[in-house]
Amino acid sequence: MTRRSGWLGWIVFAGIMMMVLGAFQAIEGLVALFNSGFYVVEESGLIVNVNYTAWGWVHLGIGVLAVLIGAGVMTGNTAARIGGIALASISAIVNLAFISAYPVWAVVVIAIDVIVIYALAVHGREMRMED
Repeated sequence: MTRRSGWLGWIVFAGIMMMVLGAFQAIEGLVALFNSGFYVVEESGLIVNVNYTAWGWVHLGIGVLAVLIGAGVMTGNTAARIGGIALASISAIVNLAFISAYPVWAVVVIAIDVIVIYALAVHGREMRMED
């Protein structure tokens, strides 16, 4: 039996946060698809001038992938760890581009994405199953 590092909690945190943020990203995508008037600015006021329908599909896609990859991270899958780093990076960039539509939430998501990237990049090896 292999003794696990105390840093394992960071990976569990990253996996759980990816699944939770994935659910929130999916909800944000659905809101953009069905209630674009919810956001702070009109489509023309966005940093990347794309309509809310396109943003909705982007957020929905990121959300679904984040839930799936987060579940993979929880199983100790190395490919999921790498995918998690890539997806959290993409999520941070997308939320930076979407920041004018929902500023506070975008900043919160970016901050959590950075923490997830840190956890997966620095402490990911602790999750490998070597029993």
